[in-house]
Amino acid sequence: MKKIAIIDDDVYIGDMLTEVLMREGYHVLRAYSGTEALYLLSQSKPDLVLLDLMLPGLSGEEILPHIQDLPVIVLSAKVDVQDKVTLLLSGAADYMTKPFDIEELLARIIVQLRKTEKTTTDSTISVGDLSLDVMSQSVSVYGTAVKLTRTEFAILKLLMNNPGQVISKAALLDRISLDTPDCTERSLKQHISNLRKKLQDVSGADYIETVWGIGFKLAEQKS
Repeated sequence: MKKIAIIDDDVYIGDMLTEVLMREGYHVLRAYSGTEALYLLSQSKPDLVLLDLMLPGLSGEEILPHIQDLPVIVLSAKVDVQDKVTLLLSGAADYMTKPFDIEELLARIIVQLRKTEKTTTDSTISVGDLSLDVMSQSVSVYGTAVKLTRTEFAILKLLMNNPGQVISKAALLDRISLDTPDCTERSLKQHISNLRKKLQDVSGADYIETVWGIGFKLAEQKS
């Protein structure tokens, strides 16, 4: 069950949102002031936050920087475009002006939760017995951790994101250039060789196939 925190001192709006969200199958957390909101967020991690700006104590603008890695939908009576722009640039995922349509708010909540689920899902890539976690920059084979350099990790991630596809040397260098600006055409072969050996040392299998004259691909593993 997804948890949604309502941070709003307006009891009527908070109660209305609580009733609607619970009816939609969400678990609801409540905070009525900025200070209470900080305590709530230190004790529990919701999946999404509905944040009012005009709160007693700390304002919504002051609370926003303390909310990390969570989608925040601001609900406010402020209608100035610059206010909206500033909050969106400060980390808010969305902004709705009070009074708002409840059906539209529910739709926006669904959109933000979908984005969060996609990010979580995409952070782990699994192909056969290879597993790569983008967030922790870790790789394992059959559950055994394999220590890779930054360049080796970038190469393996690209190949695992494109299983069965041959990636040319030029395309490989171009697509990992932001992560590994030190990798050159001259050094690429050595990076591939080192990566192949590290994976082989754990499993005995060759996970990278060289397609002569073209490039490299993730090798098909025999079941």
